[in-house]
Amino acid sequence: MHLSLKRLSSVNIFSLIGVAVTVSSFHKPIAVSSFLHLPNQQYHHRRNYNKNRTLKNTLKKMTSVEEDTNNNNDVVVETTSRTTTTPTTNNNLQPPPPPFANASESGEIPSFNGSAKAKATDFANYFCSYAQLYHQKQMLADHNRMAAYHAAIMGNSEAFKDKVVMDVGTGSGILAVWAAQAGARKVYAVEYTDMAKHARSVMEANGVSDIVTVIQGAVEDIELPYDTDSLEPEDGNNNDGEKDNRVVDIIISEWMGYFLLRESMLDSLIRARDKFLKPKQGLMLPSHSTMYIAPVTDEEERRMCQREYSSAMGDWTEFVETTRSTYGVNMGVLGPEFEREQKEYYLLSSRWTELHPESVLGEPQILKEVDMHTCTLSEARGITAAGGIGGDDGLFDFDVSPESTGDTLAHAKGGSPTDYPPVSGFAGWFTADFKSRTDPVGATHAPTLRNPAFLSTGPEAGYTHWGQQTFHLPTSIPLLRGEVTRLKGSLEMTRSRENARLYNCRIRYNTSRRKAGEGRDGATLMKGEDVENVYQIP
Repeated sequence: MHLSLKRLSSVNIFSLIGVAVTVSSFHKPIAVSSFLHLPNQQYHHRRNYNKNRTLKNTLKKMTSVEEDTNNNNDVVVETTSRTTTTPTTNNNLQPPPPPFANASESGEIPSFNGSAKAKATDFANYFCSYAQLYHQKQMLADHNRMAAYHAAIMGNSEAFKDKVVMDVGTGSGILAVWAAQAGARKVYAVEYTDMAKHARSVMEANGVSDIVTVIQGAVEDIELPYDTDSLEPEDGNNNDGEKDNRVVDIIISEWMGYFLLRESMLDSLIRARDKFLKPKQGLMLPSHSTMYIAPVTDEEERRMCQREYSSAMGDWTEFVETTRSTYGVNMGVLGPEFEREQKEYYLLSSRWTELHPESVLGEPQILKEVDMHTCTLSEARGITAAGGIGGDDGLFDFDVSPESTGDTLAHAKGGSPTDYPPVSGFAGWFTADFKSRTDPVGATHAPTLRNPAFLSTGPEAGYTHWGQQTFHLPTSIPLLRGEVTRLKGSLEMTRSRENARLYNCRIRYNTSRRKAGEGRDGATLMKGEDVENVYQIP
């Protein structure tokens, strides 16, 4: 969906606040910077990244905390060797979020079980941006997004006819309008913010207000008018004899954030499903989603980040000397902390990118698949590569050679066939399917969608407001003629403890080279050391 946390709200001062984060949910605690609310990466991209940066970094340092006060080993990020060194600790107990966190007292997204304070923080840093029509317009102008949902709903009107539908996070209400137009008997459009009043106007203007009821509130908190609207569950009562409130036939929602999981709205969809959706016959749209990763070349952007980092450090050196000579105060003692901030900001933050399809240097590989009918809250929290390289989840293994990628890309960039592109980093994106249920229960009882729809946010799809998240390497990996470079590793994606709607990614990998034509089990020309970088997804 989701553009809050993706763009700057002109009326929200919280969007300027940065918070220093110590991440405890990785296997090793890693201190990284994580912002509560950042401008839309698409609009500010890199050229406007500095617009509010001074205030963010100042406030970030004012509110910084150390996760483990008993351990004096600070995190050291060695960008020259593309490695991240972290202390080894034994944290058996997960500490509670700090008092300024955008999370509930138990670490969940605040809309579920947060206190009034936590919900207010979440509203200020997340939901409030959705109350602006400007933000809604940007999503509505994403034609790949719109076409997929329109095809899924209007192309399967027989599945919607006379059904009860819930639209979670309706925004301005267009999905609810389509559901009504497709023949739904009743549509409940749930919206947390004051955009709900605009949604009601849209229903009136499109002649569906008698079918669509707009409910303002968090989907975790609302109740439906079961008796008034004669809402009936599949089997009448549940096992303990109480009334079964699972009366909804179809839940539709555009919940996806950057790299699918960012913003953590999937939690709300799972809770809505478990509370309202008919377990045997109910449909979730989208029904399935898939996260992908691929090695990419993006040298212009990567080098620009490096230049901006170098420029920032040069400015710091001049600042220290000016302050010493003009005011008689030595600020040099703060240099290491300033350098850490700049590395995290310029070198270890993912970037919103709109990559050329030829920038992808290997066949994309699946990191995670989500079945919306069976996904659990635990599965929604991220990707856990239990063993790192060689672990169980989030693994990738690419073979990249200049012969298979260089000529096409070089011509596309205006270069010669010998301008083989290096590996600049890894890019991640997602796809969403709108299709029939595949789980055993649903495949037997739920209606079949005769016209499946599909949404991709990958480079091959063209523009979407999600774009791709690119994780640039501090130094690129050259591709050599006549040789194959193997990139084997894992991606681990974990929520920030200080903001349950933001994520950090740990990417571990190693490289090896072999002669072209040599099998993976054949002779190796070079095998590199394991490399680890931790990125924030701002």
